[in-house]
Amino acid sequence: MKGAPVRMPNTVLYGGDYNPEQWPDEVWDEDARLFDLASIDTLTVGVFAWSKLQPAEDVYDFGVLDRITEHLARTGRKIILATATAAVPPWMARRYPEVTRVDFEGRRHHYGQRHNFCPSSPAYQRLSVALAERIAERYADLPNLVGWHINNEYGGTCYCELCAAAFREWLRERHGTLDALNHNWNTPFWSHVFTDWDEIVPSSALSEHWRGPNHTAFQGITLDWMRFASDALLGNFLAEKAAIRRHSTDIPVTTNMMGFYRPLDYFRWAEHLDVVSWDNYPPDANSQDRTALTHDLMRGLRGGQPFWLMEQAPSQVACRDVNPVKPPGVMRLWSYQAVAHGSDSVLFFQMRASRGASEKLFSAVINHAGRSDTRTFREIADLGAELPRLAEVVGSRTRSRVALVVDWDSWWAVEISDGPSRHVSYVRTLVDWYSAVHACDVDVDVLPQDADLTGYDVVLAPLLHLLRDGVAERFERFVRGGGSLVTGVLSARSDIHDNAFLMDVPGPLTGLLGIRVDETDAQVPERANGVALDAELGGATHSCSLVFDLVLPQGAEVLGRYTGDFYAGTAAITRNRVGAGSAWYLGTQLDGGGLAAVLGTVLDQAGLVGPYAHTAGLETARRYSADHRYLFLLNHGDGEVSVSVDAAGTDLLSGRDFAAGDKLTLPPTGVAVLRGASAGRDETGSRTR
Repeated sequence: MKGAPVRMPNTVLYGGDYNPEQWPDEVWDEDARLFDLASIDTLTVGVFAWSKLQPAEDVYDFGVLDRITEHLARTGRKIILATATAAVPPWMARRYPEVTRVDFEGRRHHYGQRHNFCPSSPAYQRLSVALAERIAERYADLPNLVGWHINNEYGGTCYCELCAAAFREWLRERHGTLDALNHNWNTPFWSHVFTDWDEIVPSSALSEHWRGPNHTAFQGITLDWMRFASDALLGNFLAEKAAIRRHSTDIPVTTNMMGFYRPLDYFRWAEHLDVVSWDNYPPDANSQDRTALTHDLMRGLRGGQPFWLMEQAPSQVACRDVNPVKPPGVMRLWSYQAVAHGSDSVLFFQMRASRGASEKLFSAVINHAGRSDTRTFREIADLGAELPRLAEVVGSRTRSRVALVVDWDSWWAVEISDGPSRHVSYVRTLVDWYSAVHACDVDVDVLPQDADLTGYDVVLAPLLHLLRDGVAERFERFVRGGGSLVTGVLSARSDIHDNAFLMDVPGPLTGLLGIRVDETDAQVPERANGVALDAELGGATHSCSLVFDLVLPQGAEVLGRYTGDFYAGTAAITRNRVGAGSAWYLGTQLDGGGLAAVLGTVLDQAGLVGPYAHTAGLETARRYSADHRYLFLLNHGDGEVSVSVDAAGTDLLSGRDFAAGDKLTLPPTGVAVLRGASAGRDETGSRTR
């Protein structure tokens, strides 16, 4: 990964977003007293302070930020310092109207909200970098500075003329010539052959789209526009980072990501961050698998490096139609889940509840009354007292032999393509596959499709719609060397420009998989089919839905057959043995039981199913240092969970010692972190390739 070495903290950072500039100075001392009670040691400041720090273009006023940083130093807090560039001040929009965005429907927005800047605006670019540089120059030598926080939750897209011009320059760099662009976009279709770069406009409701952003006449054009939009915001980040690095070379720089956020290709971003950070706001109380997968994605963005949980709600959020509170114990449980999957921080939004505007009812460490006896505050204080017991976990890593391929290009392509089904969800499919594997007591690494597969035994690649050059060959080497590859319906259909491969489906993977897909049927969600699995997979019949490949084996074994429609009895699940390994194909979207049967068999045959597999309500995850294994056991269920521990260890939270075979019982929302000896990379018998 790019970047000079930086100094990373050696404790679990605990605290979060703090906006003292929104409060009178006399409130700060009371905040400090409450932070001490809750063991809060790290505060992110300045995130939305631009209008305070620069009240006019030629006026900077760092008085309030000086007082804030002095106060935090005096009261013993670490600082993550933001560049304040996520929401522009009103004077900028008035003086430079092009700073405001043009939306998908072509409307120029008035000043308002946040994420309200055009990434291609010269005024925004100049002024944001100037502010970041002044902040870095002024505060780089703070002894309690532990991180730089650029912007905040980058997102949104602008469709203005400035972005159109920048898009055309981006296309020149990507394609080189108009002839190449016309070929890559297949522009003879619908008479789209471009003869001048200036004929190209953003892909929007005014050009290629109808019925919203997911319906486009030209996938190649829209796909490049989505790539450009992600890169445009990345360019803003890189400009601010360069300004910081002119004054601060060893403090980590980050920006807070938003998990599975479709508009930004986080793999393209991650190499430019010193540490990945993200904001975790689960959609509901039953999203532990999706949250676990998202933590694994954040860890995987930089090759397994620990990340920072930059934000989570102390209790309820305020941005949804219905906003339930977190029941007792859930905040603690979800915090430890983040650490279990690789976070070296537990940070919240927000420290003190806002007195007005859209987040006034968003939960906070300190409520509007400033009380220390609320349930939320007590739970946060209890967690703050516990977390130092996990200091030795900081910097440790996950060791996984199972990889899940996540690919933003395929995500975009699957969901903007016409046919065969608009109901196929990329992320929902990932979560379904992940849930089946994680339930087997297996840790999972998330990789881009062109990653090195050395050291993995099983690679899962669902909905890998766009296949890059060289990936098919890499997959074949992996399988021939003894690995198990599992992919499925709608995979390997197109090249990186979303043009169909002019060969049998599934394209360059046809030979490796030993099949040919003759047709792909699609049905409404209510019309399910069934797949009867072979005895090797348990012999049961499971439901399948949405899309159904009509698979013709070309050397592959058939391990599951459709039970309905005109293709009843034909292949749905296949395995092709190649070299020392196997390539599996799932030709339809199986239900949870079907995925558990198939993927569980793949893991079992690779010797990867763990000792805590399929324990109802229990989640496991492991981190490793040079000398120790840290086994996290988390109870997401409604009742007690009891297990026999697989190896001797000490629970870092309770201090209790366990011998191998001892019974460990967790109440609902209970957590244990067992420190034991590390047996090394191949502790469960990984094959050598």
